[in-house]
Amino acid sequence: MIQRTLSLLLLALALAFQGCATTLTKGSDRRTQGTYIDDGYIADTATDRIKNKYESKVHINVHSYNRKVLVTGEVPDEAAKADITRIIGGVQNVTDIRNQLDIAPLTNLSSRSGDALTTSNIILRMQGSGTREFRADRIEVVTEAGVVYLLGLVTRAEAKIATDVASTSSGVKKVVPYFEFVD
Repeated sequence: MIQRTLSLLLLALALAFQGCATTLTKGSDRRTQGTYIDDGYIADTATDRIKNKYESKVHINVHSYNRKVLVTGEVPDEAAKADITRIIGGVQNVTDIRNQLDIAPLTNLSSRSGDALTTSNIILRMQGSGTREFRADRIEVVTEAGVVYLLGLVTRAEAKIATDVASTSSGVKKVVPYFEFVD
């Protein structure tokens, strides 16, 4: 019962985040406070600039981790995809852009809700991994159309645990790790 309640709470939190992604807390995050703040600024600024230009013609989710940007979602054509990369590149402090936009029709709420549930499930499973050395709050999980992107400043052992948990989770079609290693 408690796990189901926690799952529903995490689902609600995940849905509150536009990109179906979350880090649980600043907790043991290895980013500096300045980088953490920069990442929020980068994601918010890029999202605002893209939405101001494209309005409802695109579905985008912008995530910044250690000043490296992951953008996912759907756009109508290659020109929009390239333009969004250009827009993100114009945001102060961006050091890298991982453009994973699909040229496809916009996804529906049902698909996005399924992605949020997948993200919540992965986070719950990471928390229950039972290893003291592994901290789930060092990993950001982003799910888009069943593809799970993992971001974080982690050790190779932490990366393996996170990747194994994500790849064996329900609803996952593919796992794409975008880790930076600290060891």
